[in-house]
Amino acid sequence: MGTVYLKKASKNATTNEDNTRDIVAKMLSEIETGGEDKCKEYAEKLDNYTGNIIVTPEEIEAAEKMLSQQVKDDIQFAYDRVSKFAIKQREALVDFEVELSPGLWAGQRQIPMQVAGCYVPGGRYSHVASAIMSVGTAKAAGVDHVIACSPPKPGQGVNPGIIYTANLAGANTILALGGVQGIAAMAFGLFTGKPADILVGPGNRFVAEAKRMLYGRVGIDLFAGPTEIAIIADKNADPDLLASDLVGQAEHGLDSPAWLITTDKAVAEKVIELMPGYIEKLPETARVAAETSWRDYGEVVVCDTDEEAAVISDLYAAEHLEVHCDNLDWWVQRLRNYGSLFVGEETTVAFGDKCSGTNHILPTKGAARYTGGLSAGKFVKTVTTQRMTQEANREVAAACARISRLEGMEAHARTGDDRLAKYFPGEAFNLQSDN
Repeated sequence: MGTVYLKKASKNATTNEDNTRDIVAKMLSEIETGGEDKCKEYAEKLDNYTGNIIVTPEEIEAAEKMLSQQVKDDIQFAYDRVSKFAIKQREALVDFEVELSPGLWAGQRQIPMQVAGCYVPGGRYSHVASAIMSVGTAKAAGVDHVIACSPPKPGQGVNPGIIYTANLAGANTILALGGVQGIAAMAFGLFTGKPADILVGPGNRFVAEAKRMLYGRVGIDLFAGPTEIAIIADKNADPDLLASDLVGQAEHGLDSPAWLITTDKAVAEKVIELMPGYIEKLPETARVAAETSWRDYGEVVVCDTDEEAAVISDLYAAEHLEVHCDNLDWWVQRLRNYGSLFVGEETTVAFGDKCSGTNHILPTKGAARYTGGLSAGKFVKTVTTQRMTQEANREVAAACARISRLEGMEAHARTGDDRLAKYFPGEAFNLQSDN
């Protein structure tokens, strides 16, 4: 039979990209020229906000008082697990030095970045967990100054839960700015005097495009788009859990792909039947988002074999990948392209999104083919060092001179020649390439 699509998406990840680029390019240019005043202008125009841009200590204290103890305990629960995992990641990044040949040592050092800008979405939903994932991980990595930035509500400012969480996770500065203006402010060092070395965090297509355009001038965590979920299921999978999990990610926005890959046609048909009912039960905001995402971006694929399903999954390279199958160990070893893997029906994406410990800032649009998600390592530069004795120059300088002349780079060659002449006066060396 081969691969069969019982449901095919009518849109893809590139839909509406051209219009987004034009809007973002114009905004970034205006903000770089107009500075803080232009940022404030956009905050008023787009978010109807005219309050403090830098969240004050008094506002942080007030935000904490607005939260119940249960909410604060839950945030602490999530923070403890995410930070513990990030600390272990940082510990895995080690300095070392090795003697490559007599008298020649080479090594590497792990140096945290100085300033990180962490975007925390707060538009359709207030992503408290994103503050933990970005700010907490940056601090675990050893970043000196962490700026958190989140969209304000008119007359209210940043969501109290986000303020509390960003402060708990260690943010040095919290900015009440959303969208492109927030990304630009962190990149250009507006309001803080500290331009970010790296920008991280999820956001809408305008946020993602702003990060993409600024990449190179600053580092970014990854090229991100709307959130994605793929689920691989076999004949023993529970269709209700499959539908629940697909809807659980589709509620993110109007363009959040949800893909089911299964080796059982009956499971596929049952999930398609169940999806409208699960969507209909949602509150209005989530219902509209999930309904639109499933209609325009949802896909259901039926494959003949496990191997065929794995091949299709690797082609999707989904941000989140769940496996609801027998022989889970085989799937873990076989699958290669995903942002984060959720093994077995017990480990739904939402757990990773909110509190189980791994980071939820992950690659989308196929980027999982070449990168993982946000980790402590993203905030750390791996730099190299080398040192050598004069005696080691006998071999290294001579080889360098010959290779340089082979390439036609005479000035490079002479840096080796000059050291040999200084350290070993009167000795003859073969410094010419045979070619």
